[in-house]
Amino acid sequence: MIIARPRPASRASFSLAAMLVLAGAALGYGCQSGEVEKTRTEIKTNPSDKAAAKPVEGAALAQAPNTPPEPVGLPAPADVAAPPATAARTPSGLASVVLQPGTGSEKPTLEDQVKVHYSGWTKDGKMFDSSVTRNAPAEFGVTQVIKGWTEGLQLMVVGEKRRFWIPGELAYGETAKRPGAPSGQLTFDVELLEIIKPPKPPEVPKDVAKPPTSAKKTASGLRYAVLTPGTGKVHPAPTNRVKVHYSGWTPDGKMFDSSVPRGRPSSFGVTQVIKGWTEGLQLMVVGEKARFWIPAELAYGEKPARPGAPAGPLVFDVELIEIL
Repeated sequence: MIIARPRPASRASFSLAAMLVLAGAALGYGCQSGEVEKTRTEIKTNPSDKAAAKPVEGAALAQAPNTPPEPVGLPAPADVAAPPATAARTPSGLASVVLQPGTGSEKPTLEDQVKVHYSGWTKDGKMFDSSVTRNAPAEFGVTQVIKGWTEGLQLMVVGEKRRFWIPGELAYGETAKRPGAPSGQLTFDVELLEIIKPPKPPEVPKDVAKPPTSAKKTASGLRYAVLTPGTGKVHPAPTNRVKVHYSGWTPDGKMFDSSVPRGRPSSFGVTQVIKGWTEGLQLMVVGEKARFWIPAELAYGEKPARPGAPAGPLVFDVELIEIL
């Protein structure tokens, strides 16, 4: 919705971050900045050798630059190569077996985020990733992962542990295009720890159709009103990046994008957005929440060249969280 030019994709090691699709958290036209969690060096140890279990100083130097450490191996399931005859199957080809029943009754929806523990193997029993060995559950949106995960998560309840056999077409393909991604059928053990509901979208402003007479007006035609005063004194400059929460509506009250239900602020350069945003952001201070009525010529125009972009004048609520 607000980005004027594409942002380069973040570089990630092959862990859960590698399963996240680029469209995931940045749905709609919003701009999303994501930081990839730094990987730690995992050292294979012999459980009987207490001395070997201690981290070796400088061990990371043996790693090739930007190469993720190989996860400490967990034994591959006996049925890793193919699902048993008792496995439940969906029309898409996804197969699964419940390893541990859950205690809840609610299942994740496409709008939810989840917290899980998981381990993944290729058909030959090679483990390529595991949150269990890192002792760090993963959190992500249900739609931010490979198709087999998106479908499978919606079958589960909290507390449940399930094994999935995901065909290549629901994972990374028979020949993975993404560097380092495993190819062909993959097997995952997934434990659903928590379903995280997104915040409710904000209500449509009562003055969405036109600005009140009290709204200030700039020479360009931008109208704005301060909804919540800020605590800072510095205004963003064109060279700055900012972190914001925002919601956008057309004058008839239709919301076309919002960072609020996603539960994650967006970050972008002040000049990377539509003209009305670039001007409006420079009027704000940190902590401030403002409403902008942006004429079409400062947005995408009456007939946007960008497919799917909202046409005509637009209304945004913007909260400036941080100047980066």
